[in-house]
Amino acid sequence: MLNLLGVIAAVAAVAVPVHAQRVCAPIGEWTIPGGARVEASEVLTRAARGSVVLLGESHDNADHHRWQLQTLGALAALRKNLVIGFEMFPRRVQGALDRWIAGELSEEEFLRASDWSRVWGMATEHYLPLFHFARINRIPMLALNVERELVQSVRARGFEAVPPEKREGLTAAAPASEAYVDWLYKIYSEHGEKGRIAGRSDPEFRRFVDAELVWDSAMGQAIAQSIARTPEALVVGIMGSGHVRFGYGVPRQLESLGVTRVASLLPWSDGTDCGEFSRGLATAVFGLPAEQAGRSRPLLGVTLETAANGVRVVTVAPGSVAEAAGLRAGDILVEAAGDALKEPGGVRSVVQSVAWGTWLPLKVRRGGEIVELVAKFPPVK
Repeated sequence: MLNLLGVIAAVAAVAVPVHAQRVCAPIGEWTIPGGARVEASEVLTRAARGSVVLLGESHDNADHHRWQLQTLGALAALRKNLVIGFEMFPRRVQGALDRWIAGELSEEEFLRASDWSRVWGMATEHYLPLFHFARINRIPMLALNVERELVQSVRARGFEAVPPEKREGLTAAAPASEAYVDWLYKIYSEHGEKGRIAGRSDPEFRRFVDAELVWDSAMGQAIAQSIARTPEALVVGIMGSGHVRFGYGVPRQLESLGVTRVASLLPWSDGTDCGEFSRGLATAVFGLPAEQAGRSRPLLGVTLETAANGVRVVTVAPGSVAEAAGLRAGDILVEAAGDALKEPGGVRSVVQSVAWGTWLPLKVRRGGEIVELVAKFPPVK
């Protein structure tokens, strides 16, 4: 990534610098963080000459997915052979992706065969345009991820404690940089249960880092393997921006595997805090309008994992609907609106069906007791 960043920065030096502005990424334009605005043709042409382009996203932001589709179209026009890798799919459903591209499955059949509701469960309307783009252009889709159960095992016991035959072919990840550990600890401290946050050196936090590295290394290794199979193709990775920013996640894992011709491109919504908009954030970012109220579906504000007889709350975001409802990290969600909950995708489906300004009754198991809570979603302003 760094070599492409340097080349594009040199070209952009003659462009109009980003002076003191109230927006760090002007809408509809490409900007080098900490640098200058740059023409789209420069960003995309140079990115297309590399081996990998990583396109970040916030999973529930529709404009982020529209930008990804726009960027995919531009890259396809510049590079004859593409492969599109998706964080959203574990390796075991690769056959479903192949059959979709071959035209053998309907939308409904594809989503069922790829186990979408269980392994991802986010709004399908955000992702289907990307899937259709790949299908009509016969661009191979690549499953980049592993099963959540593997990540959960690593978080519980550490990577080395997981038997090799249970690792889905993964090798040990490259160690996290200190900057990445600092960032992960900030997230860990903000989202964990108050008063019960482990220190940076505690095994609990180190296993949390190991679990994050499983995601990063799984995607990095899948991309590297694709390059080895088809070196003439440009691999475009669709993934959460957290795996891309500052080169901490997937770019670092790719570098450890000898893949260095990487461009990291991120969307940046107007109104986002510019505190992290600094040199090294990405090769370039594209400015988008602020997300309008009511365009997205309601969010509970939690991260989840499968548990026995329910769904475990891993983290609770500060200021979220979940925090206001009294949900805590470690709670086991067992019912929502009277329906039994068995997997994270089921929780997402229920929450996304809730209308703004309404309430969602929840039942959670906490310390051997069943606690009834109410998640109150604010009205659209």
